[in-house]
Amino acid sequence: VSVVESGGGLVEPGGSLTLSCKCSGVPFDEYHASWHRQTPGKERELVAFITGDGNSARIVDSVKGRFTISRDNVRDLVSLEMNSLKPEDTAVYYCKLQGMSSRAEFWGQGTQVTVSS
Repeated sequence: VSVVESGGGLVEPGGSLTLSCKCSGVPFDEYHASWHRQTPGKERELVAFITGDGNSARIVDSVKGRFTISRDNVRDLVSLEMNSLKPEDTAVYYCKLQGMSSRAEFWGQGTQVTVSS
């Protein structure tokens, strides 16, 4: 199983980034997907969640209206579009797959997002 994030980088406050998570080795549409983030000394926190069929998604309040999660079940890809970025969005962002009918979980290695002028 491979879960690989990309798209992180340095962006100024108010800017935008789109993170991508390419998955392989699993029946992708049988897995819910989510994005999480973590800063040093803090616990990893959920940012956004989307169901396996892509029909339902949830965004946490701290990024609601600025972040959008989506998935492409043909290309086995999960994306996180981030707009109006703030310095407090600086973190390592991780993609996670969770089995719909099992407890299997797979994490990516993370991608760094830094929001700074």
